[in-house]
Amino acid sequence: MANFFKTTFLLTLLTLLVVFFGFALGGGRGMSIAFCFACVMNFGAYWFSDKIVLAMHRAQLLTEDEAPEVFEILRKLSSKAGVPMPRLYMLPSASANAFATGRDPKHAAIAVTHGIVGLLNKEELSGVLGHELSHILNYDILLSSIVATLAGALSMIASMFRWSFFWGGERDERDNGHPLALILISVVMPFVAMLIQLAISRSREYGADLGGAKLCEEPLYLSSALRKIDAASKRLPLREAQPATAHLFITNPLSGKGWSALFSTHPPLEDRMARLEAMSLTPKRSEPQL
Repeated sequence: MANFFKTTFLLTLLTLLVVFFGFALGGGRGMSIAFCFACVMNFGAYWFSDKIVLAMHRAQLLTEDEAPEVFEILRKLSSKAGVPMPRLYMLPSASANAFATGRDPKHAAIAVTHGIVGLLNKEELSGVLGHELSHILNYDILLSSIVATLAGALSMIASMFRWSFFWGGERDERDNGHPLALILISVVMPFVAMLIQLAISRSREYGADLGGAKLCEEPLYLSSALRKIDAASKRLPLREAQPATAHLFITNPLSGKGWSALFSTHPPLEDRMARLEAMSLTPKRSEPQL
């Protein structure tokens, strides 16, 4: 239910931002055009956000013959979670990473890179797939996919504003707004998109780690996988990674330190692994002796 309200809020925010910036760019006529654009974006964000995200990363639908071991793991975990088995996609990248997308468990997909399948063993892969299934169970995937679409749309609109200013020259302020306002808007919009990503993505990773550890029944599987993914990503970053979709992945595909790390869409990896290792050390409850 919480994700439903967040999704509604984001779609409303998208409409208001696009309409406002349309007014700043083109007055009343620009506002009307922007409203039509926002309606199309809302419709596309809800119904086609998963397809948009998968297309952005050139994901290819996998068959069971192409990845029988991955299918076997995912089928067992899906059965245990009580959800339909998600569609499985492969990202043509030697880097190691994965993400889930879709609008609900019946319309979900999990994408893994070619590199992660070759890097992880069966147990570690079950931890990663369990993590992504947990996102599906928690209905994180619709919110995350819409945020990716929203962030991409705001960045695109910001680019339109910049080009409009540079190519437009001196214009009537009544029709196109003040040039300084256009510059300010073009700078602020990508920052707003980043703040939206940060607001929804960090806390949900802890929840997915917990759910994934429970599904595969061993927290150390996921902890080991995260360590390997992090080391592999430093050697071979995901070149296809985009700021708009970075929050979808199990680990941040955008390498960076300092200020970049401060604005990371993911919580510190060391903290995530420490929590998983602490879970493994917690003794399981035994049945009472009669």
